[in-house]
Formats: sequence, structure tokens, C-alpha cells
Amino acid sequence: MSRRTGVSVRAFAKINLTLRVLGSDDAGYHELRTTFQSVSLHDTLTFTPVGAGWSIECDDPACPCDRTNLVWKAARSLWREAGRRGLPSGVRVRIQKRIPVQSGLGGGSSDAAAAFRALTHLWRLRVHPERLHVLGRELGADVPFFLYGGTMLGVGRGDLLFRLADWPASWVVLALPSGGVRTADAYRWWDEDEECRATGRAGASPVGVVPASELTNDLQRPVAARHPEIARLVGRLRRLGASHAMMTGSGSAVFGLFDRVHVARAAVAALAGHASTVLLQMISRPMFERDSRPGAGLAGPLAHRVHFAFAPRGFGRS
Repeated sequence: MSRRTGVSVRAFAKINLTLRVLGSDDAGYHELRTTFQSVSLHDTLTFTPVGAGWSIECDDPACPCDRTNLVWKAARSLWREAGRRGLPSGVRVRIQKRIPVQSGLGGGSSDAAAAFRALTHLWRLRVHPERLHVLGRELGADVPFFLYGGTMLGVGRGDLLFRLADWPASWVVLALPSGGVRTADAYRWWDEDEECRATGRAGASPVGVVPASELTNDLQRPVAARHPEIARLVGRLRRLGASHAMMTGSGSAVFGLFDRVHVARAAVAALAGHASTVLLQMISRPMFERDSRPGAGLAGPLAHRVHFAFAPRGFGRS
């Protein structure tokens, strides 16, 4: 697909290998220390220049197609940054949605970062990566991570990023409970939990150190208290052989890490009927840089890294 006819780009999901909530300030913003990890589940976005007007189409009815969509906000932000002159007056965006909303997988933020990549290519813009980081941060705290991918440590609100060595290759079994979780609700429940607040600053490792013992999510306790299916899925994944299992982000998706693919596939089969389940691989930084480029082999080089257990209601659509 040429620049004139449009461009397609992948937007990869993430899991949080760690998520420590260290407290909150008077304005209600939470200080975090989290380890982001790209995984092979992805949306596909196609941007096509049109004569006039901006529009978004999505195959998931849960995805807003109006100005509240982060893709819309990213496109308008970049359009203003470029000074508008000489740019197309309209763009049509089509989103093939595979990352479920309200799952803690960063779908909206990843789509926004993908919009930056696609439109800088389509519009032949030269925008410094640090400037894109700033523009992304204005849209959401985890948008900047999706500009880089791989394994990264996020501190502050999660937008101050440090590159980490790629996590050892693991298979990821991702399971989606029946209901989603709003991010604001997850943090409010953490605020209301006295034990969470009391232990928030305990045990956080220095920047750059992510021991296996710290693979934990401080939001899991208050969220699972309201969504017990999350705790049940975490327990099942552990019993099925996961070396680590926990909720990602603010939920509701949970994941288990597996060293051997046949054990991971058996876990996917065992969970069928209990939750929408998908088998993924971690995406290293070199893989992310290669496969998230606009037009990068969209014919299917990633097909072997995403394996659906059945026709999952959250992860794929016919």
C-alpha cells in the first residue's frame, strides 16, 4: 500500500510484568513503578487520505469512533504539530480491533502510538522521537511506551521510561474474564484499601532491577475483590504450570508465563469454556521495531505467534 493510497500498521498489546503503586499525590495522580512488555496480540490500523473530513471505522462496537478515540486525538495532535500546511485535509482510519477494551492490555494507547507512526510516514513528517514522546504523554501516561516497545521500566505515572534488557523468551497465555474494568475504578479501589496504601512503598526494587520475585501487580488485590473471576483464572493458570500468573494493568485480563510451548497449549485447551483465551509470544525490541513499522509485512509474518484457542469473544472476530 503506497503513501498515496494509504498505509497500514500494527499496534501491539502489552502486559505489565510488574505494577507497583507507590502512592498518590494531592491531585489524585498515582506514582507507579511498572515493567511493560510487548506481546504479539495486535490491532491493525489502516490510514487512507481522503479529500475532506476525518473518520474512524472499527469492527468492535465497544470501540468509540468519535473524537474521544485516542487515534483521533493522536492524528489531530500530529496535524497541529506539523502546522497543517500541505497536509491532506481528511483521513479515513479503519481499525481491525483484536485487543479488548478495558482489559489492561493498552489497546487504546497502542493505537494512538500506531497513529503517530503511520501518519508521520503517510505525511512525510520529521518529528523528533522525544517530541512524539511528549505528544503521546499528553494523550495518556502509557502511550510513550508504545512508541518503543520491547521490555521497559516505567516510573512516575508510567511515562518516564528506561530501556531494559529483553525479558527471556516466554510463551504467554492470556485469559479474558467476562467483564471489563475501568482504569479509574481500579485506582479508586486501591485508594480505598487501607492495606494497599500501607504497603504501597514497601519492597520496590531500584530502577533497572526486575527480579522474578517482584512479578506482582498491586492493583490485583482490590480489583479481584470485586471481580472474583480474575483470582480464579490466576489460580488456574498457576495450577496449569505457569511460572508466574497475575492480572495485567488495571485488568481485567490475566496472563500466565510458560517456558514450554506444549504446556502453554495444554493450558489454553484447559481454559476453553472458562474464558476467552489466546496463546502469545513476547515481542522483543528488535521484533517490535521491525514489525510495527508502517506497512511492515502485514501479509502475515506474525501469524505463528498468535494462536486462538477457539472463536474467542474478546480476542478475535470472524
